[in-house]
Amino acid sequence: MNALAHPERAAVAAPPQPALRFLTAGSVDDGKSTLIGRLLLDSRAILADQLEQLHARAAASGEAAADLSLLTDGLEAEREQGITIDVAWRYFATPSRKFVIADAPGHEQYTRNMVTAAAGSDAVVVLVDITKLDLTQPEPALLPQTRRHALLAQLLRVDHLVFAVNKIDAVADPGVAFGRVAGALQRFAAAAALPLAGIVPVSALRGDNVAGRSPAPWYGGPSLLELLETMPCAHEPRQAPLALPVQHVARQGEGVGEQPRVLWGRVARGEVAVGDRMQVFPSGETATVQALLGLDGEVQATGAGRSAGVVLDRMLDVSRGDWLLGGDGIAPARALCATMAWLDTEPAQTGRRYLLRHGHRWVQARLRAVRHRLDIHTLAHEPADGLRVNDIGEVEFELQQPLPLLPYADSRVGGALIVVDPASHRTSGALLVREALPEAQG
Repeated sequence: MNALAHPERAAVAAPPQPALRFLTAGSVDDGKSTLIGRLLLDSRAILADQLEQLHARAAASGEAAADLSLLTDGLEAEREQGITIDVAWRYFATPSRKFVIADAPGHEQYTRNMVTAAAGSDAVVVLVDITKLDLTQPEPALLPQTRRHALLAQLLRVDHLVFAVNKIDAVADPGVAFGRVAGALQRFAAAAALPLAGIVPVSALRGDNVAGRSPAPWYGGPSLLELLETMPCAHEPRQAPLALPVQHVARQGEGVGEQPRVLWGRVARGEVAVGDRMQVFPSGETATVQALLGLDGEVQATGAGRSAGVVLDRMLDVSRGDWLLGGDGIAPARALCATMAWLDTEPAQTGRRYLLRHGHRWVQARLRAVRHRLDIHTLAHEPADGLRVNDIGEVEFELQQPLPLLPYADSRVGGALIVVDPASHRTSGALLVREALPEAQG
């Protein structure tokens, strides 16, 4: 079991790497906010006056220790209810790495917030409260939110999954308890093909195995922070045809007369360089890149994940929501098959029309079919004609206008859409494209 934690990696000093964006997830009261507070405290990312306020509050309430969760639960409603409602972003650094943390809500009602945070994360730390599990069983049953959050992170292409088994200090025989829980997590991860990077026993309250190791004869792996320091960041593929959604069109320079236009957006896939030939979607017009701007001025080339300002060699009708495509472009599609995470209390119904957003373009669409629903307990595919809140299923949509769709496995941007209810204007679901479908199908 300890092989999963890769202790041999912790012994090798890793070179400085780009900032790691990671998400903490799990059930309510698993200790996500406390864990982040502990990371901030032990990495000395808390200002002296913040620490004094925490100690003063603890003294006034008669508590033995400061409540570290208050460092992330910033909303008044969160402090009053003792739960996380919105995603809280925090930043800290160690001598070898910078980190961006997202503290996601654990309650099912706020699953949409977890999906939003996971979509841009390199790693996810799913907390498992060991005190909530039946430790008398050889393989304790995992909580539904533990399974749901792990599966959602996998669907959203989060490359590294760590299970942090929290409150290990609160059980009588921590070695045996951790062994049983780790075994259940390993089997779940294997059955669901999760990108498991490690299972670490921690105590967010005391700091055991959070930033530094706590000696225990039954665990010889790294601390949570040591494991995170070694993880590579996610990268969109660069050795692929260009796909760049246009977010903003600006004029270059000042004065009257015709000025070159700069087409700004973040490269979703591939690379773009001065002299490249590209096609504009949906017009189909082609042009050559005359100049290329980065955030700090002119550049000769840039790639996936970076913002770019493209100046074409001729004036074309390009606006927000269009795409710049390289190579042979992407065949536009009017139908798609996708994995959908449904986030609305109003069920998804086949035959109903919704609004979809792809990149920065909006289209009307009809939910043509629900192929199946995923049972998060058995991982089996169940027949379904709709999806309820927090359900995950495979669906088909028909689009009123074609879109340049990419599989989500190839591009987080080109393969992701959000579903909006046109009546309530609520964000109702997240779509992860599996494949474009021929128009004639169905």
